[in-house]
Amino acid sequence: MPTYQWRKSSYSADAGNCVNIAANSDVGIRLRESDDPAVVLDTTAASFGALIRAAKAGLLPVNGE
Repeated sequence: MPTYQWRKSSYSADAGNCVNIAANSDVGIRLRESDDPAVVLDTTAASFGALIRAAKAGLLPVNGE
C-alpha cells in the first residue's frame, strides 16, 4: 500500500475535525476526514479544483440550506 503525504488545511484547528488531502498519481486527489482516516475519497484534480472555486465563490449551500 502506498504511503501518502497527507496535508491539512491551515484553517483547521489543532483539535481535530480536519479534512486531509494528498496527491495520488493514479487518480489525482485523495481526501479524508481526520476523525475517520480509513475512509478515503478519490477524485480528479479538475473536480477538486471546481469544488474549491465554488466554495471560494460562495456557491455551496451552508448548513443544508
